[in-house]
Amino acid sequence: MGDEKFTFESLQDPRTIRDYLQSVIDGIDKGRVVLSTEDQEIVLHPASLLKFTVKAKKKSDGGKLNLAISWKEVKREALKVGETISISS
Repeated sequence: MGDEKFTFESLQDPRTIRDYLQSVIDGIDKGRVVLSTEDQEIVLHPASLLKFTVKAKKKSDGGKLNLAISWKEVKREALKVGETISISS
């Protein structure tokens, strides 16, 4: 099977973003995340060991928060296993 890509971008209110994030959390728990629009769909099966990347930027007129979750078959020693980050509101 070749590479598949899915892209979605829109303006949403905070509650809707929260619901999307909760659906991702639920999908990770189940081992299956389905993303779909009218035109496209992709089904992902997160591995048992996930790489979690957080990037944030604060500007005078706004901000940016990027969250990335990725996985592939890698040796456990290759990642910083168990290192933690604090995320709060």
